[in-house]
Amino acid sequence: MKKAVHFGAGNIGRGFIGEVLSKNNYQITFVDINETIIDALATRGNYQIELASDDKAIIEVNHVTGLNNGKEPEAVVEAVAEADIVTTAIGPNILPYIAELIAKGLIARKAQSINDPIDIIACENMIGGSKFLQSEVEKYLDSEMKDYLSTYVGFPNAAVDRIVPNQSHEDALFVSVEPFREWVIDESMSKNAQDKLEGVIYVEDLEPYIERKLFSVNTGHATVAYTGAFLGYKTIDEAMKDDRVLKQIQQVLTETGSLLIDKWQFDQEAHHQYTQKIIHRFENANISDDITRVARTPIRKLGYDERFIRPIRELASRGLNFDYLAKTVQMILDYKDPKDEESVKLQEMRQSANDTDVLSAVTGIKDKALIEKILS
Repeated sequence: MKKAVHFGAGNIGRGFIGEVLSKNNYQITFVDINETIIDALATRGNYQIELASDDKAIIEVNHVTGLNNGKEPEAVVEAVAEADIVTTAIGPNILPYIAELIAKGLIARKAQSINDPIDIIACENMIGGSKFLQSEVEKYLDSEMKDYLSTYVGFPNAAVDRIVPNQSHEDALFVSVEPFREWVIDESMSKNAQDKLEGVIYVEDLEPYIERKLFSVNTGHATVAYTGAFLGYKTIDEAMKDDRVLKQIQQVLTETGSLLIDKWQFDQEAHHQYTQKIIHRFENANISDDITRVARTPIRKLGYDERFIRPIRELASRGLNFDYLAKTVQMILDYKDPKDEESVKLQEMRQSANDTDVLSAVTGIKDKALIEKILS
């Protein structure tokens, strides 16, 4: 069997990336610091995925194991050296912390004269995730290793889309996911393009698909969360039953859609059908996703290139409307979750400064006129 190393044994790693790799006949080594999950993976060697649909179909994932990168770094390095593919689903902020292990794995790979091409794919909710990971890995490589990297190691960017709600089960490895999934990889950046994954879409230009996903699914999901929180709801499916929430997401996706159509020439009717499918996914009664999970880290979600501010900036530059995106931004500023460190920090910032300065600081927007237009 081919070998895969996947960093991040959480619900998305097991419930999405793990399923695809397993269906492609990969033996998967999950790498994480969660002892409960890693021990269970190493002991059992399999787990189950349930599709959150009326029939509750079960998918078996076999030939898996686990390594604790905190306790077994040498084994992780060895696994990377022997891998046919490396993937991640750990969150953008954690990527720098695994870069050294990947770098050491590639150094070991070269030392063992392994010249088979390999792709390292960051499956994160960010634009250019794999390229960012590459830049972090290269910090630990000398010029000779960088030459090896450019010849044999690809870091193709990817866009991934599947709703995996926060959940708790008696079986630590069991995970419930929505039936829909989409994984798109930039083929032009791959070094191992001849070994394509079945069930994955390969494209020559990923950026339109990344932005479509980020500005539709991620922007839309967060819009429901912050609007729902503002109206007092606890879960996404509950919030979606309120016409005010439905109107807010429809209008937000109309605005981001106008940007995507203007910028990338997506077909208007096809894009409308795409956004309607997204809305129906959020209405799935079989997925009860906590609003606090979707709305967490509000400061990060207000980042310069993130799901709200980037489309607002680009809509403004094109003279297009962003009223409902701006309304959502205000609800993010008002969002309060005492258990969320960024939410607490954001409210502390608002107590010591006006919203113009706060929004400028967290978004990175220097254009005061645009800040004032958003707040108005």
